[in-house]
Amino acid sequence: MAGNEHDINRSAKSGRFVKESTTERNPRETTTEHVGGDKDGDREVHRSTTTGKFVKETTAELHPNTTETQHI
Repeated sequence: MAGNEHDINRSAKSGRFVKESTTERNPRETTTEHVGGDKDGDREVHRSTTTGKFVKETTAELHPNTTETQHI
């Protein structure tokens, strides 16, 4: 990875950042995001504004008032 590219790990339950070791212990409960680099906003993720949890694109489409879309 070049420049400011790097991977970050988040809890899929809380949306908070977690250590890589947490991701290794709980792969079903965490997600790894690739951020930075030359392209801005090349990947979309969706979150519930109520819980901060990641949601599927269909959920974001069905509930636009309670979800947010982020470009990472």
